[in-house]
Amino acid sequence: MVPSKAEIKNYWTVFNDPVLTRLIEQVSESNLDVRIAVTRVNEGRARLGIAVGQQAPVVDVGGAVGRERAGGVNQTRHSVSLDASWEIDLFGKIGRGIEAATAEFQATEEDYNDVMITMYAEMARTYLFTRALQTRLKAANGNIESQKEILALTQSRLKHGLATALDVAQAEQVLASSEAAVPPLRIELARSINTIALLLGKPPGTFYELLGEEKPVPVPPLQIAVGVPADLMRQRPDIRRAERQLAAQTARIGIATADLYPSFSLTGSLGVESLNIGALFNPLSRIFSIGPQFRWNVFDRGRIRNQIKVEDARTEQALIIYERTVLDAINEVENAMTAFIEQRIQFEAQFRSLQAARRSLDLSTELYKQGLLNFQSVLDSQRAVFEYENLAAEAQGKAAINIVRLYKALGGGWDPDAYDNPQTSEETKTKVAR
Repeated sequence: MVPSKAEIKNYWTVFNDPVLTRLIEQVSESNLDVRIAVTRVNEGRARLGIAVGQQAPVVDVGGAVGRERAGGVNQTRHSVSLDASWEIDLFGKIGRGIEAATAEFQATEEDYNDVMITMYAEMARTYLFTRALQTRLKAANGNIESQKEILALTQSRLKHGLATALDVAQAEQVLASSEAAVPPLRIELARSINTIALLLGKPPGTFYELLGEEKPVPVPPLQIAVGVPADLMRQRPDIRRAERQLAAQTARIGIATADLYPSFSLTGSLGVESLNIGALFNPLSRIFSIGPQFRWNVFDRGRIRNQIKVEDARTEQALIIYERTVLDAINEVENAMTAFIEQRIQFEAQFRSLQAARRSLDLSTELYKQGLLNFQSVLDSQRAVFEYENLAAEAQGKAAINIVRLYKALGGGWDPDAYDNPQTSEETKTKVAR
């Protein structure tokens, strides 16, 4: 039984970011990979129409004018005819052909769904990565301003004999190092914004104005239920596609097997024929024929049986591919689930480290001003704040991106609220919420 068509949930709305929603809504219209997938669906639909059309009679209309000589007399023969042929599908060859074409068409629909889910996820991932880069840039620029203030403080203290030239040189070195970290971030940010343009089939630079303003990484809900029923795995387009391809290949065994048996057709012809074009439609000029026909490949059975073996082998291959696809899907979901949980734990730890580093910088700076601490401690605290702000922003971006990866791994059809039920273990929910 073919599962009902998967619904791609608007999972990106959990981020409550209008810009992200706007960009993703454009994917289905502008992305080039999606447009290619649409043409493949159209091709599959047309092939299915060809297969279904084999059930109908074949009707041909024809006419001819010929010059002939008979009995020493030259004469012109005129004819118009309507010929029809209908193959009786006694052994299911046409039916199995329609079954195969239907499954192939459904496979192209799943290809389209797969492309859509992949492109949605890629757009969300790139957008979140862009916002994470902007957060890192903002933090870097903030640290640079703080380090400029520390440099000004050491220069002032040097003038009053309260600091050494070494203190000033070290402050200049830390400031220059921080400033050197900014250009690579800007380069990466430009690449990320240009990737968004590419995903929407636009030239580079199209979205600089829309995405140029620095905004934080959108924060998803603190708790997302992950107790998902196992049958939701069948919503993944790659599994559904492999299932449909297996069904199509199974039908081809029936097509090949039907060649072992005779094919029966009912044929008929109705027309008029006359030596005089003026008498062509005279009742006496009418001709017709009707009767059954059959064809049987009696001396080609070796080739047919080998073709059946070919289709059997291909079906076995399709079954193995299906099994491998399911295993790959389980592996992807498990890895995405683990990354989602552990990345959140890492982000919270990084944030605590950042808070401690900021407190350390404030305390060391104050003690340095009072002459109770050497300048090296201030420098160490500055470096720690710069490092942990960068790591925290990066971890926040990864935490959001891993949510996208989890939705993608679950086929884009996972509605957390729908599966937040008593079967979801409290232990799992607590672990995710940490």
